[in-house]
Amino acid sequence: MAGKKKASETPLMKQYNAIKAKHPDALLLFRVGDFYETFGEDAVRTSRILGIVLTKRANGSASHVELAGFPHHALETYLPKLVRAGERVAICDQLEDPKATKTIVKRGVTELVTPGVTYSDKVLDHRSNNFLAAVSLGKDKHGLALIDISTGEFLCAEGKREYIEKLLQGFDPKEVLYAKPQKKRYLEFFGERYYSYGLDDWIFGEDYTEKLLTEHFKVRNLKGFGLEAYAEGIVAAGKCGEIRGIHHHFWGRIFFCRNAMKRLRIAVFFSFMASRGSLQSRLFVFCFARFLFAVTA
Repeated sequence: MAGKKKASETPLMKQYNAIKAKHPDALLLFRVGDFYETFGEDAVRTSRILGIVLTKRANGSASHVELAGFPHHALETYLPKLVRAGERVAICDQLEDPKATKTIVKRGVTELVTPGVTYSDKVLDHRSNNFLAAVSLGKDKHGLALIDISTGEFLCAEGKREYIEKLLQGFDPKEVLYAKPQKKRYLEFFGERYYSYGLDDWIFGEDYTEKLLTEHFKVRNLKGFGLEAYAEGIVAAGKCGEIRGIHHHFWGRIFFCRNAMKRLRIAVFFSFMASRGSLQSRLFVFCFARFLFAVTA
């Protein structure tokens, strides 16, 4: 029965459903000609958030499906509204010229935008950082990593629950990642104060995340960063490190060094100055960071 219904779908909806299955938790913007269309429950949410008309589209003999869309040139206007509403948005574009094919146009997801992962000037608030955080909950100590892909800042810490909570409150990340099996503990610790998203637990494996970091920074191990004793910090940093755009710069060097917990407090203070202060304070922080690393390395 299910197979018969699937066979009766239009080719376009078959393609849509195949792509949507790969991004089930994201709102899929599906490019059709000059429009980005959303279907089904995505269309209902899109219509509500954007205040656009919700209609229905014929889907072969598989009845009708909800539809809501907007012109492709209006993406920069509507995308920020979806992201600020807490949506993970997968942008699916046409990967070939429709005029060059006699069959259905090849399509694929070209960008995944979330509250913590975006380059869009319309989404970012240039008065503050747009941090994506990852937490790794251990038995006694927990790891925290923060990354702002728009600036390249990449920070890491490990400590007791209260300490991690203070850092989260201070840096105010736009999105927090955690391992799905840790969801209950995560909510017990931090509640629903932040937009959060659970990932498969294998991604939070220590060996896997350490390999990601060593390969990115092109080092044999993390000893030079002073992280070798911080298992939970490595796991959190490796998860954030999967996001493209991280850079090994002075903030990273302050965090990834010996006596990391002591220097972390210093870095937290100066990070606030750098993100919210004047140009003079930014220059001061940059020079002080160089001095701090030189005298304490």
